[in-house]
Amino acid sequence: MNLDLTRRTLLHLAGASSFAAAAAAAERAEGGGSGGGPTFANRTPMRVGMVTMRVRQLNPVADFYRDVLGLTVMERSATGATLGSGGVKLLVLEARPDATNESRNAAGLYHTAFLMPTRKDLARWLVHAAIHRVPLSGFADHRVSESVYLDDPEGNGIEVYADRDPSLWQWNAGTVTMGTDQLDVDDLVSLTDVSVSDYAAAPEGLRIGHMHLRVGDLAKADGFYRGAIGFDPTRARNGAAFLSSGRYHHHLGLNVWQSAGAGRRDDAATGLAWFSLEIEQPDLFAALEQRLRQAGVEVAAVANGLETADPWGTRLRLVKV
Repeated sequence: MNLDLTRRTLLHLAGASSFAAAAAAAERAEGGGSGGGPTFANRTPMRVGMVTMRVRQLNPVADFYRDVLGLTVMERSATGATLGSGGVKLLVLEARPDATNESRNAAGLYHTAFLMPTRKDLARWLVHAAIHRVPLSGFADHRVSESVYLDDPEGNGIEVYADRDPSLWQWNAGTVTMGTDQLDVDDLVSLTDVSVSDYAAAPEGLRIGHMHLRVGDLAKADGFYRGAIGFDPTRARNGAAFLSSGRYHHHLGLNVWQSAGAGRRDDAATGLAWFSLEIEQPDLFAALEQRLRQAGVEVAAVANGLETADPWGTRLRLVKV
């Protein structure tokens, strides 16, 4: 496979006639900006840990995350599977064969963003995706990061990306500059051999850099994720808001593009069950718990932390690490 074939293959897989069209698809997927990075995103005071999803067809979905993303299957049974990288659990799949499919108009998961440790790792994965004809939904340069979008077999959104060095991010009055520009695929894949795939497994440092959620109302979401949880806003744009901890460009994206006015989620439907936020500092964890209780938000004890839910029933676990 030569470079031109790789480019043509990527365009075909993204269902686009040009890289500008693929960037436009990424614009729709991220609202103009996205990102995440292990060496920074996962050292901040709060960071995303793992994700649990309800799926109807366990084996095809588990095989997808194993074969396409290269995650290691750490546990597997008839009722569920746990996958991760470098010995770290990142994704739990719960088998719900009788579940209804969650509507795209409901609150819930927009995409889970898997963060590559380096730009070369992203290049290696992209060649792997092209060679194996993995359907893609878009790719773009977000200035703080470079991203590729796709869906798993049940329509759960995925972003695979690598961060630029944080010293290159541009901040102005607490707002980070992001965009959705054409991804320079030539420059990206020049970092690796485009004729073969050497991406046999995910790199050990692969982590979840951020979560992007559908919500019913941005003001309510802000009151919960900023007011009660304690994230800082980093950007707002066209029906979307982005928040983070420790001046990361964002650990959390929120949008109402399809879900404005959505009510409480159906726990019997497919999709996101819960995700975790890891917190190292005991005083930060104590302050977060106090804010939640003062806000009248219901909390329950779980192993090593607390579980709560946003106004639409999307659960998150606050875990002491």
